[in-house]
Amino acid sequence: MSTFSDFGPLTERRRAELKQKQRKRMVLAGSSVFVVLIVVIAGVAVISRQPTHEASKGSGSSGKPANNAPSTTQMHAISKSVEVICSPTDYKDMCIKSITKATNTTSSPKDMIRATVSVIHDELGNAFSVASLLKSNDPRVKQAIEDCNEHYENVKYHLASTLNGIDMHKLDDLPQRSHQFRVWLSAVVSYQETCIDGFPDGDLKTKMEKAMKDGKELSSNALAILAKLSDFLSALKIKIPGINRRLLSEESAHPELDKEGIPSWVSDEDRRILVGKVKGNLKPNVVVAKDGSGAFTSINAALKAIPKEYQGRYVIYVKEGEYDEQVLIPKKMANITMIGDGSQKSMITGNKNFVDGITTYKTATVAVMGDGFMAIAMGFRNTAGAIKHQAVALRVQSDRSIFLNCRMEGYQDTLYAHSLSQFYRSCVISGTIDFLFGDATAVFQNCIFTVRRPLDNQQNIVTAQGRINPHETTGFVLQKCKIVADKALIPDKAKIKSYLGRPWKEYSHTMIMESEIDDFIHPDGFLPWNGDFALKTLTYREFKNNGPGATTAGRVKWPGYKLVKDKADATKYTVTNFLHGEPWIRPTGTPVKTGLYM
Repeated sequence: MSTFSDFGPLTERRRAELKQKQRKRMVLAGSSVFVVLIVVIAGVAVISRQPTHEASKGSGSSGKPANNAPSTTQMHAISKSVEVICSPTDYKDMCIKSITKATNTTSSPKDMIRATVSVIHDELGNAFSVASLLKSNDPRVKQAIEDCNEHYENVKYHLASTLNGIDMHKLDDLPQRSHQFRVWLSAVVSYQETCIDGFPDGDLKTKMEKAMKDGKELSSNALAILAKLSDFLSALKIKIPGINRRLLSEESAHPELDKEGIPSWVSDEDRRILVGKVKGNLKPNVVVAKDGSGAFTSINAALKAIPKEYQGRYVIYVKEGEYDEQVLIPKKMANITMIGDGSQKSMITGNKNFVDGITTYKTATVAVMGDGFMAIAMGFRNTAGAIKHQAVALRVQSDRSIFLNCRMEGYQDTLYAHSLSQFYRSCVISGTIDFLFGDATAVFQNCIFTVRRPLDNQQNIVTAQGRINPHETTGFVLQKCKIVADKALIPDKAKIKSYLGRPWKEYSHTMIMESEIDDFIHPDGFLPWNGDFALKTLTYREFKNNGPGATTAGRVKWPGYKLVKDKADATKYTVTNFLHGEPWIRPTGTPVKTGLYM
């Protein structure tokens, strides 16, 4: 268990509250006459709360079965309620089978919702165990197996977070928190896919794909159900707080904000720190300096020295210098802030790469997994070069992470925005092929995307978003950004084609809005991944971009591409509505535009 301050709702105090709340079950009133489907569902809530000793009476004139066996009426009601909760899913047969197996006549509607998530755990335990049984002398396969073991630990963490979140809130409060649950479950899906992607093409990869199939389908079902919780509870005639308020109202959009406008999950210490300016009021806990003027000369040494019992936000000031080290901020290190002297002055560098036999996942110069991470005025660089192909500068798996005035430099696969909720403001991201990729829910605001010169036989692609399932919350939003050519590319921009994005996975999801696009971007705008793969299922959007490269007359005619003209449609991609970021970004003092600029 982490000795650091817990991020999100999982504090010790809340765990204690959870135990108390689990003893209290909501009693749902409903009709005992099953005339229409809604009444049938309401009836199961009553049946599920009846004392079990009633069912244990003998089967005399009452007609009740002995030995606690459920009546035909009860079984019919349960069956109908399971059908309704499974109605929005893509794998209905599996949904009905799994929930029916995990519930019984004493299960409440909340128990059924919980079951949609709990059934994933056992299935994925079996799936990930397949990786451990695989044998190979290929170093890359061995590393892929090792990576899968790490991914499984993350899967368990996010499933536990989701279940604890469901447990600690009342039934009618769950719809307002479903977005966060879906963020965690989207990460579960991403880790399954990342495990598969680590294997070279061949029989072993095929085995992992087959092993993950049922787990992916159960995860998909849970995502779909959580997205439609309001419909399910409405069918039960349960009043949902805020359900009739307009979308952009402060209360419904941000149920976690307290009266001071600060999220309820922020600790008292963080509350005092975060209400001030981002950098000016953050007093460092420790200083790292290459010249020896600080407590440590390396970032890893500073991280290793963090007290095990430390509570609260830990601030590391990284003085000007080039730090050649591979840095990992693990899951247990939540709420770390790293502040530099400037994105080109305080730079962390490395050169791990795919050509040298390392999985793309492990090539990252810096990998951030601890939730609540903040980086301010820091640089992250991979120096492997274009010839080494995949070489990640920064990999981010930190929920509610913020990068302000930072720089990410590389060529192919520079920034791996892997999963969870992320916000980037006034950053510079440079590269060539798919240099922004991953399956996070991420917004990039006022950032500069600098497209570099690739190898002669290569093309440039800015984004490669990897949404695997249409029910995920994930996607990339580029708002008020600039997409420009590096000075080394400009002489050859006519012969080297450059694109805004391509679909790495089947449901790739990207919006570019209110941004400036230079003339080197190909008129098509986007590039296929392989033939017609994902062209019907992807979601690519543009809204009110400007510059010579923003002309849409020649854009691709794919079914999944759309030029957004309605402002209301574009609003769905703002920080408030897409990232649900206002409650956790504003308290840090980070500049943010929560709506549209235009």
